[in-house]
Amino acid sequence: QVHLVESGGGLVQAGGSLRLSCAASGRTFSTYTMGWFRQAPGKEREFVAAINPRGAFAGYADSVKGRFTISRDNTKTTVYLQMNSLKPEDTAIYYCGRHQRELYYTRDRSDFGSWGQGTQVTVSS
Repeated sequence: QVHLVESGGGLVQAGGSLRLSCAASGRTFSTYTMGWFRQAPGKEREFVAAINPRGAFAGYADSVKGRFTISRDNTKTTVYLQMNSLKPEDTAIYYCGRHQRELYYTRDRSDFGSWGQGTQVTVSS
């Protein structure tokens, strides 16, 4: 079992930056892919970024590629999402999740669980 807590959201102007953090409890952090997803009002939760257990490989949604960077620190059991050049369409609640299968890497929302409570990101134009 793992407990995830997101932080770092807020209100920012278009073009600004935010850094989200997701702190995980429990010992089984370093052997799981971690992912960031987001959900805007009236829309389904969508993939943003994922990083494999050792942090050697990461994948991104096309909409954030080149602007967002996912990273992790396994010694701190924390995963981060650095968001630059933010746009109003990035406004959403951002959630981190842990992959449900140890050592696997996928980007499908259905493969992730143990969701945190989310952190609101609002980008004004």
